Order: sequence, then C-alpha cells, then structure tokens
Amino acid sequence: MQKQRWYVADNGIYSKLISVMGRKGQIRMAMWLFSQMRNSGCKPDTSVYNSLIGAHLHSRDKSKALAKALGYFEKMKCIERCQPTIVTYNILLRAFAQAGDTKQVDILFKDLDESIVSPDIYTYNGVIDAYGKNGMIKEMESVLLRMKSKQCRPDVITFNILIDSYGRKQTFDKMEQVFKSLLRSKERPTHPTFNSMITNYGKARLREKAESVLGKMEELGFKPNYVTQECLIMMYAHCDCVSRARQIFDELVNSQNKVHLSSLNAMLDAYCMNCLHTEADRLLDTALQKGVVPSGSTYKLLYKAYTKVNDKVLVQKLLERMNKQGIVPNKKFFLDALEAFGTSERKPRTSSAANNASKPSANSAGNSETAASIKPNLSVWQVAAT
Repeated sequence: MQKQRWYVADNGIYSKLISVMGRKGQIRMAMWLFSQMRNSGCKPDTSVYNSLIGAHLHSRDKSKALAKALGYFEKMKCIERCQPTIVTYNILLRAFAQAGDTKQVDILFKDLDESIVSPDIYTYNGVIDAYGKNGMIKEMESVLLRMKSKQCRPDVITFNILIDSYGRKQTFDKMEQVFKSLLRSKERPTHPTFNSMITNYGKARLREKAESVLGKMEELGFKPNYVTQECLIMMYAHCDCVSRARQIFDELVNSQNKVHLSSLNAMLDAYCMNCLHTEADRLLDTALQKGVVPSGSTYKLLYKAYTKVNDKVLVQKLLERMNKQGIVPNKKFFLDALEAFGTSERKPRTSSAANNASKPSANSAGNSETAASIKPNLSVWQVAAT
C-alpha cells in the first residue's frame, strides 16, 4: 500500500494566501492563516509580515489598519529573520501618503535613511503618486527633491505621475514643462502620458490644447488606442461637442470586433453630462440589440444621471432592463446613486481655465497658464523646487 504524502505549506505559500485574502478584504481569514502558520511550527519571515501588513491595509477602517501595520513593522525590527526590506518601507510609505499623514511619511523616510536598506524608484513613485492623487502638490514636490538628492533618476512612470498630478490641479504650465522634460530625457512617453493630458485639458474645456496633444502623439509615432479614444470622447463631452464625441465612438466601434464596455460607458456618460438622456437610452438600446451585455457600472452611471433629472420613465425602463438581465442592485448601488442629488456630475466651470476658455474652440498660450503664479523652469527638478 502506497504511503500517503502530506504537503506542508512553507512561508511562500502562506505569504501568497495571506495576500490573496487581503486583496479580497477577508482580513479575518488572513489572520487565521497567520495563526495556523505559527501553530504548525512554521516561523514567519519578512515576506509573510509584508503580506500581513498589505492585507490589513485593504480593510475599510484605514486608521486602525495603519496602526496595525505600524505595530507589525516595529515587531519585524525586533526579529532577526523578519527585518524590514525596501518592500516593507514601500508599502508603508505609500499607505501613509495616501492617508495624507505627512508626519509619519517623514518618520518612515528618516528610519529608512538610518537603516541598511536603500530606497528605489518604486519608493519615490509610490509616495509621489499618493500625494499627487490627494492633490498635495507641495508634499509631492518635496518627495521629488528628496529623490533628486538621493541621485535616483526618474523613469517614465515618475514623469507620468507628475503630468497627471499637475493636470488634475489644472496647473498646466508645470504639466507642460514636465512633458518637455520627458521629451528631453532618455525616457520615452507612453500612451498614459498623452491620455492624461487629453483628459485634464478636456476637464478644463481647453479643446485645442487637447487636440494638439493628439497631434503631438501622432507626430511621435504613437497610434491612439481605445483608451485614448475614450479620453477624446470625454474631452469633447466636456467641451460641449457631443456630435464629435459620437463620431469618435462610431469610428471606435467600426474599427474593433468587440467593443470595450468602458467605451460604451464613456459615450453614455458624454450624453448624460450634456443632458441628452434620451440619446443615452437609445444608445443603450442599440448596444443591447447588438449583443452587448452592460455591467453594473453601466446601469449605475445611467441610474445616477436619470435620478438627478428626476426622469421617472427612464429610471423605470432602466430598472426593467436590469431585472431582465438578472442584475439585482444592492445597497451600495442606491447609496451611490443618491449622491447625484447632492453633487454635480460635472465640476463647476468657474475655474480660471474655464473662464479663459469661454469658447471651447478658442485657446491661447495664456490659457495653459491657469492656476500658476510662477513661470515654469527648465527641468522637472527645478519645477519641484518652486
């Protein structure tokens, strides 16, 4: 009789399982796996603690999660086989930057400087991205200066993060200067570089600026992908050029065997943004007739738009479609939709960029100088110093 073999999980297996549970938001299961690991006699190492920290950071209670993460971090430093690596620091730095806790970020950077671990490009990109998405431009630029002082050269991801961050704040002079610095560097732009610029110019209703980015993109040998075309659809929607947005959508549909659901959502959103709800309903009808299966995100987008204008007929029709497709809206679906009554789908066009662009097709060099009080310098590093 053949003897049965039992497989004993090692640190690598436990680390992966804990990570998976964390990403799924199953923190209790991740903790149970950690306990099982120790009970089985398997001693956790750095990778396991990194996974455990990451798992906690996926929980909804961020303040409690950050406190737990710091507790594990301090415990790691007391165990020889579990000393923090740059991965540990990268996880924590990004998490605290996302939380806007600049004090703790500075403490972690100081701790990193005093350790035997050296920061890498992922360290800086993670923190810069987190600060940028929070709109914390001053803090983002301070990390950029720190990066420069450590002789760490930016990669294309760094440039893209800066371009998107300045674009979100409509600080277009700095965004354009970073783009020029990218072109002068050894790095090469990517599709996200151009997509971000088109999107942010669109939100500011700077149509010609956005179109010039498309021209530059083609000049550099890049062919717009479907994401670029979705960005163009939304750009024209912001600029009240819905017919042009629909033209791009139709070209996109005709050029692909399978239409991405995100492309359909972009066109539906374009209609709703411009109060063309009947056209949005017709487009959904056409999509359904052609075999496109909308997701919950499609229905949520339309439900929010229809309820905002109190169109009961379209709301009822939409709910019937959902029922026919077997989609049952949950509590979050309706809560998100209720936000439509308290917030606007489009940002008020009262920014300096909007004022300078009272005509969507009119642009000047001065239009790109919105939200800036300092002239752009010659390099991305000098931009950070302002």
